[in-house]
Amino acid sequence: MSVREFARVVRAGEFGENDKKWFPAWLRRYAEFVKQNDAVQLPLTRELAVAFSQSLRDGQVPAWQRRQAVRTLMAYRDLVLQVDEPKLNDMVIKLGEIAEREKQFGSFGAPGLSDERRLIGEIDPRESPILQCVRRSLRVQGKALQTERAYIGWIERFLRYCGVDVSPTDRSTPLVTDLASDQALQSQTAAALAHLRDSEIRAYLTMLAVEQNVAPNTQGQAKSALLMLFQTILGREVGFLDIVAADKPEKLPVVLSRREISLLLPEFEGLRRLMFLVMYGAGLRHAECRRLRVKDVCFDEGHVVVRSGKGDKDRITVLPDRCRQDLMEQVERVRRQHTRDLASGFGGVYLPFALEKKYPNENREFGWQWVFPAHRLAKDPRSGGMRRHHVGEEFFGDFFKVAIDRVGLAKNAVPHSLRHSFATHLLEGGSDIRTVQELLGHKDVQTTMIYTHVMNKPGLAVRSPADGLDSIGQIPTLGRP
Repeated sequence: MSVREFARVVRAGEFGENDKKWFPAWLRRYAEFVKQNDAVQLPLTRELAVAFSQSLRDGQVPAWQRRQAVRTLMAYRDLVLQVDEPKLNDMVIKLGEIAEREKQFGSFGAPGLSDERRLIGEIDPRESPILQCVRRSLRVQGKALQTERAYIGWIERFLRYCGVDVSPTDRSTPLVTDLASDQALQSQTAAALAHLRDSEIRAYLTMLAVEQNVAPNTQGQAKSALLMLFQTILGREVGFLDIVAADKPEKLPVVLSRREISLLLPEFEGLRRLMFLVMYGAGLRHAECRRLRVKDVCFDEGHVVVRSGKGDKDRITVLPDRCRQDLMEQVERVRRQHTRDLASGFGGVYLPFALEKKYPNENREFGWQWVFPAHRLAKDPRSGGMRRHHVGEEFFGDFFKVAIDRVGLAKNAVPHSLRHSFATHLLEGGSDIRTVQELLGHKDVQTTMIYTHVMNKPGLAVRSPADGLDSIGQIPTLGRP
């Protein structure tokens, strides 16, 4: 099959746009490497694939592009040669890890020992070596702490389901300090889990849907965690998983009316009241509100920049005039508190590792401070250093439940209901749905469309037939046949 025919097959397959564009180019380059005419069938062995990748590395091609080149060879193997060998998935995984390191430390930059330790941070040495290996890999990939906790939880439950002991140990696993010991830990983990098969993943995910009746998103998160374990840690290709998908009818969001918002607001005071107004007035998620930084509140422009929202996306939303003055005063309180922290030898906040490495002192700058900081300093769960974090989830979340009970609302509302109310009230006020989509940061307008189902007047205004009864309100008696 020629490169041209390969390109046609790729374009017709389920590949991304970038793959459809670049796969033919990489295959043409591979044909040149093996010194074959690109109009004939090309030889493919693992040795050739490794040599090709090394030649690209020697030519200063970054790891993410080398990964795409190897994926091209896998596609050629599957679509053209239609054989199972050579296995190249471990190369794709390793190149992905190298690409993450290049992203963190710069192109072709190798982290030093101190960089490696800072990136990995603190890990409980009494934790199961298997979970330590997973945790290290997640941190090298730059995953958020919340993602790390969720993935570790799913992997731990899955391994217990499979009869693997991941209990904490009395002895401490030596701290991994170099590449050799890192590879040794990964090899040890792979050997301990060598008996696991794809069928265990299939059985576990099906059990979640059938026996535990989990939501589709919950099952999806569990699947992502297990795929990460098999593909990244164990270096295995996972085929098609014929699982019973979680199937729950999509529920309408809980939306508070304007009257209910007015009833709830007086229950909140101080910082909680300001958070209430920001979430409802700007459509922020609870976590986005807690993680808001001083530099992202633009008073002159009248907007709020939401950084690394759901899906790691940035967006701009409206700054409510109702809380503008209160926010300005809160920023000044943060400034005074930050000055005191600096005088005490603290004042640093969490930054993504790439930024913290590039700008070592940036985490002490005022603009990076949290708008809603915690009352006291606390030990960072990864670095082990003392920092002032943002307020915790319970600070607003627990009080919100109390406020709902105080005003006697029967709705099962949560802090996220304020974001739902923001979207619904904008649409009821005549805002364009595309504008609301951008303010919420939805990728697909269909996600935003759900709010049209909970509006007071969805679609055309429809009058209930009960409203047409006479003033007495009696329904005429039907005659018996």
